[in-house]
Amino acid sequence: MAIIKQKDQRVGVFIDTQNLYHSAKNIHHGKVNFGQVVKDALAGRVLIRAVAYVITTETGEEKSFFEALEKAGIETKTKNLQIFMGGAKKADWDVGLAMDAVKMAGKLDTVILVTGDGDFVPLVEYLKNTHGCQVEVVSFGKSSSSKLIEIADDFLDLDENPKKYILRSRVSSNRRRLPTEIKDEIE
Repeated sequence: MAIIKQKDQRVGVFIDTQNLYHSAKNIHHGKVNFGQVVKDALAGRVLIRAVAYVITTETGEEKSFFEALEKAGIETKTKNLQIFMGGAKKADWDVGLAMDAVKMAGKLDTVILVTGDGDFVPLVEYLKNTHGCQVEVVSFGKSSSSKLIEIADDFLDLDENPKKYILRSRVSSNRRRLPTEIKDEIE
């Protein structure tokens, strides 16, 4: 997958936030540094738009996360978490992300999909064949569709340098669970 990344290429970055969040949590037990992911994916090219597709909950606990994304120059598109009868939950942005990528493709030279979800294979094929866009995929390789990786023009595997892309808590999980009095005694 040797491609040329020219500095004047117009790039759109479309982030499947849930996909990356769960991969980072399950594989590396941390949270994604989305700012670093976008910076490295761009590789010095012209960012036209970076969009993270996110889910809101009733508690609103994700507000600081959304603010951090926006501070990193990443636009957020939100959708409410759907809760069905029986308690089943759904949080899916696949169609919205795909539609935005298709609508923006005429203004872009390169589309970067930040996801490992194989459901996006038809989108990659469409963008390449119909719009002539270069399509790159960025994700954790261990949890990515091999077909998606294969069909992309380029693939940035975040698993190759997880320390660069994973944010870890500064306090160990055992220390967080200790009562304050015990923390004070051991410090």
